[in-house]
Amino acid sequence: MSQRRIETQCVQGVYNPKKGESRVIPIVQSTTFKYETSDQMGKLFDLEENGYFYTRLANPTNDLVAGKIAELEGGIAAMLTSSGQSANFYAVFNICEAGDHFVCSSALYGGTFNLFEVTMKKLGIECTVVDPDASVEEIEKAFRPNTKCVFAETISNPSLVVLDIEKFANLAHKHGVPLIVDNTFATPINCQPIKWGADIVTHSTTKYMDGHAATVGGCIVDSGNFDWLAHKEKFPGLTEPDESYHGIVYAEKFGKMAYIQKAVAQLMRDLGSIQSPQNAFILNLGLETLHLRVPRHCENAQKVAEYLAANDKIAWVKYAGLPQDAHYETAKKYCPNGTCGVLCFGLKGGREKSITFMDNLKLAAIVTHVADARTCVLHPASHTHRQMTDEQLMEAGVQPDLIRFSVGIENVQDIIEDIEQALNAI
Repeated sequence: MSQRRIETQCVQGVYNPKKGESRVIPIVQSTTFKYETSDQMGKLFDLEENGYFYTRLANPTNDLVAGKIAELEGGIAAMLTSSGQSANFYAVFNICEAGDHFVCSSALYGGTFNLFEVTMKKLGIECTVVDPDASVEEIEKAFRPNTKCVFAETISNPSLVVLDIEKFANLAHKHGVPLIVDNTFATPINCQPIKWGADIVTHSTTKYMDGHAATVGGCIVDSGNFDWLAHKEKFPGLTEPDESYHGIVYAEKFGKMAYIQKAVAQLMRDLGSIQSPQNAFILNLGLETLHLRVPRHCENAQKVAEYLAANDKIAWVKYAGLPQDAHYETAKKYCPNGTCGVLCFGLKGGREKSITFMDNLKLAAIVTHVADARTCVLHPASHTHRQMTDEQLMEAGVQPDLIRFSVGIENVQDIIEDIEQALNAI
């Protein structure tokens, strides 16, 4: 049988119940799992056998949902985390330690930027920020002998820069390091970064994957393509004995599964940002309709972007579906079926006019969220990115008047009419 198409994977991926078993992925709401002998349990702790013994490390519900996301992304394994923020932290920290360095795109979500530039610096891990649209020669200057990875977002939040994945993958691989891509906004419905050379993919599953603002979560997907042993000296955590697990060398013992196995065995064991089985169950309900919702988000966002671009009260619009957008051609390459349901714009009159406009919206809600079924709006400079200086905001592509508008799956005419009445109220 040929590989099932992505729509079928969303609905029926990974889980194949047998006679008399639950048709829906069951919630295994248990912290612990019983074994018959001490030796059986010991082999699990020694990583000699697969199995479940404590939900912080692994749970059947979580594994099924993680497996579905891995399948959707074209990876070989995945691990759920308690949030998208923890997924991004673990993804980098799994291969970086004190004294290491990594390269990251400047077009990042504000929380991720702060994690990398402030918190991880306190752990002794430095990052160099690069303009994703810069030339190969310019970006290459950021690499150092102790560089361990490159990190970027497929479609940046909120600046909506569409990443040239191949360019970044080729640069990373030239320097013997993996490319990590946060694919939250595009989702695997619109882009699968692994196909373009990314080695590790992360998600805030809180966004489109859940799709209903019901549950917080994250996910890390490993392509299995990066050869850790070929760059042995760069990645001792994967290629040298782990004394906390009786000298196991992950890259030798687990092969292509080494990265995720280490993330579970070390990071989840020690830091514990696990997604609860209940949240994983809710996430899976969202995944089952992801292939239906994402096209509707994109269709609605395209119409809203076109309306705004033609409105004389609007100073500028950023949406890669518009032919005049700087990332239109890049989006056509990597996201030919659409990018996402999020767009950005600014009003003539600047920051204060933008805030007044938002306060007059009735259908679209002001919330600290993005990318779910309901239309919502945010002013990043005042909210998600308010910890950043004006210089950092501009570096991240966030203008002071920028309004992030997340177009939902309601009737698009109602959304446009809401925007129109808010503009008229200014």
